[in-house]
Amino acid sequence: MQERVRVAAVAVDTKPGQIEDNLAKIEHWCRLAAEQASELVAFQELSLSGFLPNHPTTNHETWLRSALHQGRTIAQTIPGPATEKLQEIASRYGILISVGLLEDAGNLMFNTQILVDGSGVVGRFRKMHVPMFEMPFYNGGEVPTVVDTRLGRIGVNICFDALLPESTRLLAVQNVEIVLFPFAADPPPGDVAGWEDWARVALSARCSENGVYGVASNYVGHVEAVGTVQSFPGGGMIVGPRGEQLAAWNTPSGEPGMLVHELCRDNLLLARSEPEYLFRFRRPELYRTIAE
Repeated sequence: MQERVRVAAVAVDTKPGQIEDNLAKIEHWCRLAAEQASELVAFQELSLSGFLPNHPTTNHETWLRSALHQGRTIAQTIPGPATEKLQEIASRYGILISVGLLEDAGNLMFNTQILVDGSGVVGRFRKMHVPMFEMPFYNGGEVPTVVDTRLGRIGVNICFDALLPESTRLLAVQNVEIVLFPFAADPPPGDVAGWEDWARVALSARCSENGVYGVASNYVGHVEAVGTVQSFPGGGMIVGPRGEQLAAWNTPSGEPGMLVHELCRDNLLLARSEPEYLFRFRRPELYRTIAE
């Protein structure tokens, strides 16, 4: 990992299928992040394609057929025109950008987070564990691969993935240093504080279990598609390798915003040097029955 890495967690109010407008909003926040010397800008889950609300109150079969067609319509290929635009933005500001999209993978779709720099797409991470409300839209992805960048070794767990310990461990055994946690979650009571209370326990555990930095951002704003609506509070969080919260969100609920913080390599090394560094005590030879 680079000695110091300045990261920005961004919650942007993108809308389903409005790709050009969404890219313009993403570029706006990338510019603001670059003005604060950020080197890595992490947006929330499905930030590029927009989140399709999935709690219908009308006839479910009619909604499902229309929603699946809508998903197919807004899904993006990797690489494709949208990723080329992100490459231009990354090159212009000299940054790494992480955004989420509904991925058109041919006969299947995936909920995918990509990492882009001035050379193009350098990382693709597909959501592994799909919650029930989202199962109609996309399939679960494969084991994620950690990307070795100029800033450090970066991996991604998308939203629901973060709630399962194995997700971050799959990255840790590949020597990940910074884990991005993009969310689209609206736990009760539907404000930033509620999301923080819900997410903090899992993020603190995942980071302390593995001795990694965590950078989280949550979807924000009102989304509507196929007669269904959903609202997200936003939010973001930076977590240290001991599970400590390093920086907290200060933007009001429901508004787009950004959290900028500097990650220090020496802090990572100190955390991994402590007697309580849990990853050191793993005994994989004992765990076969868990996988079976």
